[in-house]
Amino acid sequence: MANNIFGEPLIGCSKDPLTGYFRDGCCNTDETDSGIHTVCIVATEDFLQFSYAVGNDLSTPLPQYGFPGIKAGDKWCLCALRWAEALQHNCAPKVVLEATNEKTLEVIQLTDLIRHAYK
Repeated sequence: MANNIFGEPLIGCSKDPLTGYFRDGCCNTDETDSGIHTVCIVATEDFLQFSYAVGNDLSTPLPQYGFPGIKAGDKWCLCALRWAEALQHNCAPKVVLEATNEKTLEVIQLTDLIRHAYK
């Protein structure tokens, strides 16, 4: 069982829309997850526009892949490097800390995550 950034059991991120590298609702990962989809975010319009601008359109539905598209307010397991990039551009979305996988700490500092905690 995976742990969150506090070393406690990882809680679910979202079942609607269904998220996660394994589409299990949790920000689980393994060695096949090159994107490290481990940060449970609450999407914002600013972040979605930023992500689109850097070539990762998360808003447009792709029904052929079972992807509903993400809208502001949705929770989503985001790639750790994308979150770090958004942080550098001052548009990092809030983070559900208890649902963020401890693997994230290999890429992002705990203090940055805590500063962006979703409350």
